[in-house]
Amino acid sequence: MKRKNLTFSKKIIILLLSSIGFTILFSFFFIHYLYSKLYLTSIEESIIYQGQRTASHYHYGVLSEEIIEKIQWYNIVSEYEIIVVDDLDELSTHFPYQINTKSLLDSDDYETLDKGKYVMKEGYVEELDREILGAIFPIKGEFGLIGFIYIYVPLAAIQDVFKESIPLLVGTGLIFFCLLFMIVWSFWRSLFTPLKQLEHHAVEVANGNYENRLAIRYDDEVGQVAKTFNMMTESLEQHELRQKEFISNVVHELRTPLTYVSGYTQAIKQDLSTVNKNKYLNTIEKETERLNKLITDLVDLSHFQEGFNKMTKQPLAIAQVLLDTVDLFFIQSQKKNIQLKVTVDEELIVIGDAKRIQQIFYNIIDNAIKYSKSDSDVLVSLVNDDDYAKFQVQNFGTVIDAEDIPHIGSRFFRTDKARNRTTGGTGLGLSIVKEITSLHDGHFSITSDVNDGTIVTVQLPLLKDEI
Repeated sequence: MKRKNLTFSKKIIILLLSSIGFTILFSFFFIHYLYSKLYLTSIEESIIYQGQRTASHYHYGVLSEEIIEKIQWYNIVSEYEIIVVDDLDELSTHFPYQINTKSLLDSDDYETLDKGKYVMKEGYVEELDREILGAIFPIKGEFGLIGFIYIYVPLAAIQDVFKESIPLLVGTGLIFFCLLFMIVWSFWRSLFTPLKQLEHHAVEVANGNYENRLAIRYDDEVGQVAKTFNMMTESLEQHELRQKEFISNVVHELRTPLTYVSGYTQAIKQDLSTVNKNKYLNTIEKETERLNKLITDLVDLSHFQEGFNKMTKQPLAIAQVLLDTVDLFFIQSQKKNIQLKVTVDEELIVIGDAKRIQQIFYNIIDNAIKYSKSDSDVLVSLVNDDDYAKFQVQNFGTVIDAEDIPHIGSRFFRTDKARNRTTGGTGLGLSIVKEITSLHDGHFSITSDVNDGTIVTVQLPLLKDEI
């Protein structure tokens, strides 16, 4: 059977009610404490004082009728009930009641009184319908005990003791609970209104609506949750936008070569002349290669970003890797009459994957040649820059707009907004470069202006022991 959990709001209500119940219970015990410790103690102390004082007046005297009359007169003017007897057995005549359904005196009380000590008596008297508190005091004569004084007080009920304070206590209690209610209500609203909004927005986000944001009114824990939720929503919104853009770009990039292949396949069927057939087949071959490169780049980029690609890092003479890569562009650079000017520090050693670092060099140099003007220079350098090997490629082609610089390296981003296909690029080359650089704990940057052209820089950490 599934356990039914209490909601957070119900837990708060239970906590509040428990607090109120505890407060009432505490007040009840506190009032009883005041009654028993203050009221009863003060009465007890007063009885003892009055009893000992009265008994001491007749310490060596004789309990005459005159003395008894004076004590009885004192009984009239005082708040206490005072009984004076010559013998303990006479007490039952003057006080014919039981305390807590027991006799006033027992054998232990007789022994205590014989020793000259007083005996306290407290309990309920049914005939008086009251609790009483009293004490029996022995009166000593010159030759022993000459009598006994019994002083007792019918105790007031607790409501009588606090009858003057009860209206104050009730009024104070009402004010307290009103203030408590206002505080709790304010707390309730400040806590649960944002949570309700959070719940509503969470449902909206689950349904794919990322536009709304939570209002942050307080910089408390709930405010921090709302702030984090807004950040999460914004991140999901950006992720969905990137995903839609990615899918759109993939569809576009795949549709174009497939359209070329399909179109030229139909043309071959309709025109079987050798000249046109070879031309069409060459175009199909190029588009197929482009499609294959696009798929390969997508797989590589996805593997880099998801951490699936395992790199074999080892000490690497990076200069040789660069020189071998530059040799691959001899024919391509000759076609545009571009001079590759290379400056290399051959002593640089890094820890890295040779294949992936060559991919960095290849993609950057390839882009530089593709986007350079004919009859221009492409400057390639690899130098020591403090604790890094700095690889830099500079070309003098079309200047990249300043607003496009931050987007360089994003998937499928191209500076040629018309997506000119003469370069044959997939828009993934620099994205792969950035991912490989990051996996080698390196840094990627790019600048572009009219005077210096476009400069792409990659910094890879050097092997310090070899420097």
